[in-house]
Amino acid sequence: MIRPSVRFLSAAALFSLSLSMIPARAQTQVPAAPAQTPATPTTPAPAAPAPAAPPVFPKPDPANFTAASPTRDEINAFLESNWGYDENRIWQVQAILKTPVDGLSKVIIFIGDKTGKEKPQGIEFFVLPDGKHVISGDDVIPFGAHPFAEHRADLQQRADGPYRGSASKDFEVVEFADFQCPHCKEAQANMDKLAVDFPNARFVFQNDPIVQIHPQALSAAEYGVCVNKLGGSNAFFQYAAAVFEGQEGLGTSDGATLTLNSATTKAGLDPAKISACAQTPAVKEQVEASIKLASDLGVTSVPMLAINGRIVPANAPYDTLKKIIQYQAKLDGIMQ
Repeated sequence: MIRPSVRFLSAAALFSLSLSMIPARAQTQVPAAPAQTPATPTTPAPAAPAPAAPPVFPKPDPANFTAASPTRDEINAFLESNWGYDENRIWQVQAILKTPVDGLSKVIIFIGDKTGKEKPQGIEFFVLPDGKHVISGDDVIPFGAHPFAEHRADLQQRADGPYRGSASKDFEVVEFADFQCPHCKEAQANMDKLAVDFPNARFVFQNDPIVQIHPQALSAAEYGVCVNKLGGSNAFFQYAAAVFEGQEGLGTSDGATLTLNSATTKAGLDPAKISACAQTPAVKEQVEASIKLASDLGVTSVPMLAINGRIVPANAPYDTLKKIIQYQAKLDGIMQ
């Protein structure tokens, strides 16, 4: 029986979407330091804080490795694919246990960081009998040394939205977004920077309107499909920028019509033609297919990126996004 000395995390988020180490966006106002009273000769100077050190994990007990698969090497390869972009992340496989279900293995790992600033944590997850998937919390995610390869191939076949950058699909970053989503609007600054920093990548826009909370997003998506169909990708990205800029106008049906027509005009197209196109069954089916693609990939919120199949929030801190894209490109043999 394993007796960890660190707390366990229920932590679907640690594996789900491969985002365990992406920090939340937050800003803390740091107050000015209080005035210091000079120390008297009899007051000893405060001791310097001890330097942080990497955590020391408990030595694994061989008795806790009762399952034949997956192997420790397979788990480490999986974790390296997910977390290797973070040079400070360290982990140790602590147990690979049989369960009452034939072929279902329970895995326990400890994680920490080299700086010692984070408290070590334990994670447990289950590897399914097919050897290709993991259950972590409420999520089922791909497992293996190349866990994103299947999603990457699926996207190369099905991601058909407007794009900027390379015509090749070897290095593909697919954005799933909703035109009425404020966070999607905020993420466009990241997308514009990424397009500049990675000129050899193909940046694809896929509609994923959440109509339950953004009722005008569907019309915006349908207009966008038609703008791309009649004007091409350049016209689409002009349209998209204008819609996001005027996003407040999507709050009502009448406001949405004005906003979408204005965005269409800014893209150099005729609003009447785009409106008529947007009502056709083929366009509605194309938007539905894009929503289905997002669902099949496990995308449950927007804005989200699929970086050669690896799912990452599009509004994560820019430096983190850039690091993940560089790392994934190296894993896929695109960058050295």
